[in-house]
Amino acid sequence: MNKIVQNIPNCITSLNLGAGCLSIIAASHGTGEYWGLLGFQWAFLFMAMGALADFLDGFAARMLKAYSDLGKELDSLCDLVTFGVAPALTLFFLLQDIGIDKWLCWTTILIPISAAFRLARFNLDTRQATTFIGLPVPANAIFWIGYASLLYSGVQFLSLWYVFLCFLVVECWLMNSNLPMFSLKVKNLNFKANLPLYLLALAAGVFCFTLGVGGLFWLIVFYVFCGIAFKK
Repeated sequence: MNKIVQNIPNCITSLNLGAGCLSIIAASHGTGEYWGLLGFQWAFLFMAMGALADFLDGFAARMLKAYSDLGKELDSLCDLVTFGVAPALTLFFLLQDIGIDKWLCWTTILIPISAAFRLARFNLDTRQATTFIGLPVPANAIFWIGYASLLYSGVQFLSLWYVFLCFLVVECWLMNSNLPMFSLKVKNLNFKANLPLYLLALAAGVFCFTLGVGGLFWLIVFYVFCGIAFKK
């Protein structure tokens, strides 16, 4: 295969890493306002761009049949930055800015550590070719985006240190658990086979329409329960 064509997916993957780095830079500005958005909101936006690149690199690899071990490893390294380190630092700086117990900020380091173990396990686990075992790292990032948004909007119970620690421990455990989770890829048009996806899409519309970005928090909670309900 032509070297240029073979590396197109890897170039797209590198955009994911670039978006993750920009997200970290934006997160460091916390609640400071820049060009109409707060720092942590820019961080969300860059994470979303990283997620788009993460989807497109896999799509390009399938279309061009340009699979490689390099691409697999590169994808995981980029995901660790964009969906592990970036959401952790977003929470770190946001918790500092809104005045929650200072020590709580440092517990966010558990997110990238757990994400690293999850990604390493994923690369070695041949059972996860079409489905997931444990919560995918991008879904973990989506959860924390929703959590941070609700936290900043003033949802009081989420600011309690023991509530935050509870969600943190559960999320880190879920990433490395043996809980079967369905893939978000549509493989056929069979309604029954895609029912979990349809329910998730409906839930996404409802939660995001009613709660905005904060609805992503409840969307991932719903996704986890769907994984349990549709467990084979």
